[in-house]
Amino acid sequence: MTPISAVIITFNEEKNIGRCLASIQGIVDEIIIIDSFSTDNTKEICLKYNVRFIEQSWLGYSESKNYGNSLALNPWILSLDADEELSAKLSESILEKKYEGFIGNYSFNRLTNYCGKWIKYGGWYPDSKIRIFNRDTTKWIGKIHETLKFNDSSSTTHLLGDCLHYSYYTVREHLNQTVKFSTTTAKMLHENGKKSNLIKRYISPSFKFIKDYFIKLGFLHGRTGFIICIISAYATYLKYKTLNELN
Repeated sequence: MTPISAVIITFNEEKNIGRCLASIQGIVDEIIIIDSFSTDNTKEICLKYNVRFIEQSWLGYSESKNYGNSLALNPWILSLDADEELSAKLSESILEKKYEGFIGNYSFNRLTNYCGKWIKYGGWYPDSKIRIFNRDTTKWIGKIHETLKFNDSSSTTHLLGDCLHYSYYTVREHLNQTVKFSTTTAKMLHENGKKSNLIKRYISPSFKFIKDYFIKLGFLHGRTGFIICIISAYATYLKYKTLNELN
């Protein structure tokens, strides 16, 4: 059996963190919380569980996760976001591999709940993520939508079961996050010398909506699917509009 540590970063996650922590009880051998000085009840909820609660000024998504990984007692890491939880089937799959002994990396599908509705179309599912890895050969990179960089050629095994992701409770939350992430992405593109033009600003958002709503069947979710696809298209427009202003 291979021991494994869970690493979770938090900031004002009182709506989510209890559900996340409950889902990994009996699965992991250690839970590390890297909290950016939450002002709600996140800390109180976390301390009800057997966690190492570490308060740390915000380092960025990747660096906060890497910092948490460096503090883990075990090299094997289960990385979860505070708004995620393991389904019963995924928990079973992880335990099976844990008792066999972890080898390489492990991915699983993520199923997102949007304003109370599970979203399987519009490009939102299966949304496969690698979330179990050896921290000695792996690190997080990127300012937003962080990804894993591997220092070896380890294979990736896909596990059965879903990671349940509770993304947005309101459309307003989605819009606010869209503005934040689109602006940050535009700044990153600008720093890398990328340019915007009329095609990217107007044609790309239209194509994004057509692809997600029609080709990827977002319309099957009715009004919710339409809202999601419209906001995704708007994110593309805002990204290139901001990049044009920066240029």
